[in-house]
Amino acid sequence: MSFQPIESYGVIGNMRSIALVGLNGSIDFLCYPNFDSPTIFANLLDVKKGGRFQIQPEEVNHRQGRQLYLPNTNILLTRFLAEEGVAELTDFMPISLDGAQPNEIVRTVSVVRGKIDFKLRCDPQFDYARCSSRIKIEDTRATFTPENGACPQMALHSSVPMTQESEGVTARFKLRAGEKLTFVFGEAHPQGRRPEMAQVEDRFHETARFWRTWIGKSKYRGRWREIVNRSALVLKMMISREHGSLIAAPTFSLPEEIGGVRNWDYRYAWLRDGAFTLYALIRLGFVEESDAFIGWLQGRLSDDAERGPLQVVYRVDGQRDLEETTLDHLSGYENSAPVRIGNAGYKQLQLDIYGEMMDSLYLASKYGD
Repeated sequence: MSFQPIESYGVIGNMRSIALVGLNGSIDFLCYPNFDSPTIFANLLDVKKGGRFQIQPEEVNHRQGRQLYLPNTNILLTRFLAEEGVAELTDFMPISLDGAQPNEIVRTVSVVRGKIDFKLRCDPQFDYARCSSRIKIEDTRATFTPENGACPQMALHSSVPMTQESEGVTARFKLRAGEKLTFVFGEAHPQGRRPEMAQVEDRFHETARFWRTWIGKSKYRGRWREIVNRSALVLKMMISREHGSLIAAPTFSLPEEIGGVRNWDYRYAWLRDGAFTLYALIRLGFVEESDAFIGWLQGRLSDDAERGPLQVVYRVDGQRDLEETTLDHLSGYENSAPVRIGNAGYKQLQLDIYGEMMDSLYLASKYGD
């Protein structure tokens, strides 16, 4: 395997975690269960060791990929155009208006035209690919149990039988026009719970309703409406629904230039980025996000009074320690080492963040509650 260009990835998320989905149908990056948790899939940073969850046609030499989102949602479609026919892969992470949501990925593959053979491979590599796992397959559920407690036990629910292969599971299946299969990957739950597959259709509609309801509040009516709304939907995915903070990016250690060493971890909340992002959202008519961010910021002001100056950057939940380390066992994107987690920038003293903090308060007061 080779590295895919960064522009070949779409993103799906639930305001708690974000996954990167490639044009080849491979989820190559996922930190779980939170934005700044250890990775479960990190193929983006090492195609041999990182781990991935891929669904694609068998005849890979004849397929071409296209990606698009369902209008006004963060539900991603990857379309395969092959000699044998046309197939679509629908990916999303469930989210609902009432806040009750599983933290999982739902993948549905269907054939629009023709008859296509597919292959699936799922090989999670826990804790930044530092931890092996035990695999257990029961009926149509594969359970992955990490050897240490850094990551939760995960399960893959399938519509077809799976077999263990090396450190992952695989499946092969054939679909004709009009047929579809669904796969659900998330934290493992007791077997007695309602089957995951029975809830997929409801969660699809709830997720679409959530994103369309939110973007429907936008007041932008200019000529770039489609592009502006798409940008806003991506920004919304990067806001913690639990804490109200905003991450700078869902990834870490992507190089500023291929082969370079400026490979930083951006899965954290910068006060500066948060202020600028809130201003953009407020101008579009979204004010609830500023209220949530101010609530998160109040906790940091308490820290400031007790422990010294405000930090430039914090963890999503407001923790202060972002000790930077390198993962020397990973090759890095396009072999751009070192791979870094944590960010030593939290030790820097940057006085402009007080201006950005006051700007956030001003904007929240002017446009929000």
